[in-house]
Amino acid sequence: MRISLLGAVVLLTVTSSSLAVADDGPGPFGVTADAPASAATARVGAIFRGGPSGGHFCTGSVVRSKGHDLVVTAAHCLDGGGDLVFVPGYRDGKAPYGVWKVGKTYVPGRWDGGERGEDSDVAFARVDRKDGRGVQDVVGGNVFASHRATGATAVTVTGYAKSGSTPITCTNKPTAHNSTQQRIACPGFSGGTSGSPWVNGDGQVVGVLGGHEEGGATDDISYSVVFGEEAVRLYRAADGE
Repeated sequence: MRISLLGAVVLLTVTSSSLAVADDGPGPFGVTADAPASAATARVGAIFRGGPSGGHFCTGSVVRSKGHDLVVTAAHCLDGGGDLVFVPGYRDGKAPYGVWKVGKTYVPGRWDGGERGEDSDVAFARVDRKDGRGVQDVVGGNVFASHRATGATAVTVTGYAKSGSTPITCTNKPTAHNSTQQRIACPGFSGGTSGSPWVNGDGQVVGVLGGHEEGGATDDISYSVVFGEEAVRLYRAADGE
């Protein structure tokens, strides 16, 4: 479980790793570092309950939609409801692209209905528009992609650990945990990183940190649902309004 209730875990520094080449550029693989401010990381944001002063507890990212207003995250990040806000590009206590209020959430029925099946741990949040613009108009958005073969390409995972005020990032190749869950070896993804997007070199979100054990029992191995038909239906429902 990677929401902030687990408390802060110190980021482990990895000093060496073999260089490798992913479809999104050179490695090294499996090394976690602070994510630099960029167009890509601006699409990733921290999720707060009650406003930025309340402390972030999960991560989300903007995905392309008709309304230009959708954020994808883990379903367990939306448990408990409350006054949620999304802050893209959050860094050192600042909101360079604004604070976006979550207006509506979309959670799979198998999760919301109480079964809490780990294969349904993906959700969408629709954020309110600001001055007539959607969040995608401000920071852009990644493509939400389903039915991608696990490990076909490397992915970059970016998220906000509870213990830090800047995002962390790591690139590696996922492997199959089973037919419905994928896993990735990246150190230091502790409480707060649930919902972190797994983005391939084509700018597609092919996973979000969550799923098995709500993201994993340790900070060094993380999980995601393999996006299938349930995720597609949920995305279409969120995108269709």
